[in-house]
Amino acid sequence: MHKILTATLASGVMAAGIAQAATTTTTFAVTATVQSICSATAATLAFPNYTPGGGAQIGNTSISIKCTKNTPFTVSLNAGSTTGDAFTQRLMASGANTLQYNLYTTAALATVFGDGTGSTGQVLGTGLGVATANTVQVFGQVPDNATNQAAVPGAYTDTITVTVTY
Repeated sequence: MHKILTATLASGVMAAGIAQAATTTTTFAVTATVQSICSATAATLAFPNYTPGGGAQIGNTSISIKCTKNTPFTVSLNAGSTTGDAFTQRLMASGANTLQYNLYTTAALATVFGDGTGSTGQVLGTGLGVATANTVQVFGQVPDNATNQAAVPGAYTDTITVTVTY
């Protein structure tokens, strides 16, 4: 009788195992949205010392733009804090005294770097990813013109605002 009971018990366990083997499945979506972002930093443009009558002074600086990959962007510069809205001739100030200068998109000094209005130019680019910077060069000139030749000695400054539109 012992053998019969064991065989019956084993059959019951096997039947219970088959009933518990049923499964069902489903799926779910995984999503994320990558937002376009850009950041910018700029270095000071420090012209060499200007000596009236000694010739124009040339200088340059760079703007570092980091944007998400393949994000198109446009870099604009304002006219400066001393000049107002005039791109034709930017001004640095030393108290009430001014010194003329301007900023350009290329080393040839052909196109004034501005906001795209009038005859000013902007610089276009495409993001390389936020870990890799695009470098935008800014070229400047203090002309040796009659106005600057009458400048009062002193330290002249202006502040330019960089705008990156993306």
